[in-house]
Amino acid sequence: MTLYIGREASKLWKRVCAETTTELNLLADNWKYLLAGLVCQYIHGLAARGVHYIHRPGPTLQDLGFIFLPELGQDKAYISETLFSLIFLSFVLWTFHPFILKSKRIYTVLLWCRVLAFLVVSQFLRIITFYSTQLPGPNYHCREGSKLARLPHPQSILEVLLINFPRGVMYGCGDLIFSSHMIFTLVFVRTYQKYGTRRFIKQFAWMLAVIQSFLIVASRKHYTVDVVVAWYTVNLVVFFVDKKLPELPDRTSGNSPILLPLSMKDKDSWNKEENHKLLNGNSVDPADRRPRTQVNGKNLEDGNADTAMNGA
Repeated sequence: MTLYIGREASKLWKRVCAETTTELNLLADNWKYLLAGLVCQYIHGLAARGVHYIHRPGPTLQDLGFIFLPELGQDKAYISETLFSLIFLSFVLWTFHPFILKSKRIYTVLLWCRVLAFLVVSQFLRIITFYSTQLPGPNYHCREGSKLARLPHPQSILEVLLINFPRGVMYGCGDLIFSSHMIFTLVFVRTYQKYGTRRFIKQFAWMLAVIQSFLIVASRKHYTVDVVVAWYTVNLVVFFVDKKLPELPDRTSGNSPILLPLSMKDKDSWNKEENHKLLNGNSVDPADRRPRTQVNGKNLEDGNADTAMNGA
């Protein structure tokens, strides 16, 4: 038993080391995209902090969700945050499963580049929206009479730049349309829908997204319109941005030597070559896609390269 555990632990350690090496190589090529995505997360937080300074509390607007969904109350407002934290942490842990599990489909670095692209575009649209029209916040700390509903003018630029994290994020007001919680939730669920492998987890994730929507409204953290707009905006953003990005390599086949997605130029070149062979009645063999040596403007097979060079 001890020998078996030791052998499996050794295999796991080798797997972790091999995956770490692979991901570090990818990180060296893609760190700029990850850094840009993280900087945009800070800019989004800074914008949400800024709109709080111009927030003006007022009577809660009439809302269909407020009419049909009972109010949870301040003592139960943690329920929606707990569910969101569960979704967030579960997705983050799943993105690192290639380091441990033998069966893997994604590269962690490449996946996070894609996720951050979805988040950045969605958050950019969100910033434009909540700065265009400031609604009176429905949350308890944003209502009239609350000391947190208005922020005093900052004493220095440093006070704004530090955004009072995490308290400033938890008790923000004015950044309503559309829900930031739903941006993260829907981006994570859509990503797992495409790259995940467990069907029941996909169905469960969508169910959690729906429950999260109702809890946000029941907690009075957002108006119903904030959640509704998030549902169609984020899904459209993911749909169109995903089409513009190069497809991630699929690791399930296990026989693909290509680590990074092909460029569109490479894909077009391969497609033309395959179509040409099919028109000539030749089958397309994946093993035939090997580098060719170019001599005098002609592409030669590796085996004929030396002959051509000697005869030139």
